[in-house]
Amino acid sequence: MNTIKNKVQLIGNLGQEPEIVNLESGKKLAKFSIATNDHYYNKQGDKVTDTQWHNIIAWGKTAEIIEKYVNKGQEIAIEGKLTSRSYEDSEGKKRYITEVVCNELLMLGK
Repeated sequence: MNTIKNKVQLIGNLGQEPEIVNLESGKKLAKFSIATNDHYYNKQGDKVTDTQWHNIIAWGKTAEIIEKYVNKGQEIAIEGKLTSRSYEDSEGKKRYITEVVCNELLMLGK
């Protein structure tokens, strides 16, 4: 059961071009978001699409692959772990963010 603790798998489309950050240590960080869609029928029988956006980050070699080969609109599958962190914004308010740290990536579609 250890292998499935805090494991996230998502298939979705990139909402914008990945943001690549080159750190002083020489490592790369890729930040992007993907949209996943779920479909259901409401009480009136109308088909409804529910789109959820997920913040994704990737480090090192995975970030390098994302920088070279992944673009806005592309369908990808990712696997990683869910993390949460907090920070203070420019107005001094504490903000919280939940992200998926990607450790595996599969490019789908064309």
